[in-house]
Amino acid sequence: MRALISLAVLSMLATTAFGQLATPNENGLTYGHVHLNVSDMDEHKRIWVEHFNATIVERGPLTVAKLPNMMVALTDRAPTMGSRATKMDHFGFKVRDMARFLDKWRADGLGVGRIFPGAEGQTNAYVFLPDDIVVEMQEDQGLQQEITGYHIHFITPDHEELLQWYVDMFDLEIRPRGSIATTTNVPGMNLSFGGTDQDRQPTQGTGIDHIGFEIDNLKEFCRTLEAKGVVFDVPYREIPAIGLNIAYFTDPAGIYVELTEGYDGY
Repeated sequence: MRALISLAVLSMLATTAFGQLATPNENGLTYGHVHLNVSDMDEHKRIWVEHFNATIVERGPLTVAKLPNMMVALTDRAPTMGSRATKMDHFGFKVRDMARFLDKWRADGLGVGRIFPGAEGQTNAYVFLPDDIVVEMQEDQGLQQEITGYHIHFITPDHEELLQWYVDMFDLEIRPRGSIATTTNVPGMNLSFGGTDQDRQPTQGTGIDHIGFEIDNLKEFCRTLEAKGVVFDVPYREIPAIGLNIAYFTDPAGIYVELTEGYDGY
């Protein structure tokens, strides 16, 4: 029955939700989205509305769940593997009431992993979306909203070098997040980098297919990245049907990255 929930019902359930990207920095950069490959679109939309208070937006072939500080884009395609097998291990949210969130999550038959003191001394927990996509929750009782996007977590053997690459490409600063020294921030999102000696896979085609940054004046920003040596898999292009300008590249670790201009108007 869940798979038969109509988009109209989802929209009605989401009327109290609020989703808006963070204000861009002086370089016109803010965090945009994560993009998931999912084997059951209706179930994923239901979960994002009912558990994360998202609003569903559909433009042409694009389906997006809007949340504070970020969006989650969904493609109706079975992923080749879950996120824990890749170099984009998980992404995370802050939640005002962890116990309430986990009780509702468990009651829905969804998986809960380890509950532990997080890097900033708060209660953290891993939860599992369908398709073996891992999400980390962190309690923050001072939140104005019930839930908000917070971080993405790269796991790769060369994590320090990858962190420095993002700092150099996006003109950022290394800023520890609690006990995690290897992190940086863009407006709306912390980027955390962890090490491993395991062989992890590139992201394209997997549960977390790619991550995305929203850029003002994207065409010029792409020229800047090209001057720094970035080679684009998909060069800058404009797609009026979905109201976005886009470009794609693959970072040195094999994580697929989309740059967009226009998500802030969704």
